[in-house]
Amino acid sequence: MAKIKSYTQAADELESILAFLESNEDVSMDVMEAKVKRASELIAFCQKKLHELDEDLLAQEKENFPRE
Repeated sequence: MAKIKSYTQAADELESILAFLESNEDVSMDVMEAKVKRASELIAFCQKKLHELDEDLLAQEKENFPRE
């Protein structure tokens, strides 16, 4: 599987997997298993990126708007 480089790439690939599964009713179990596994990896990557962004934003907020 290709290495995930960005949130946008991961989201695009997730959309592609979803479109594939929705348009192919007779997908073999092996293909479906591989697609679902890859989707899980992509979702985990996106969740990690969003969590990192949230932490960065909170740190910047504390730095720029300190509470007294």
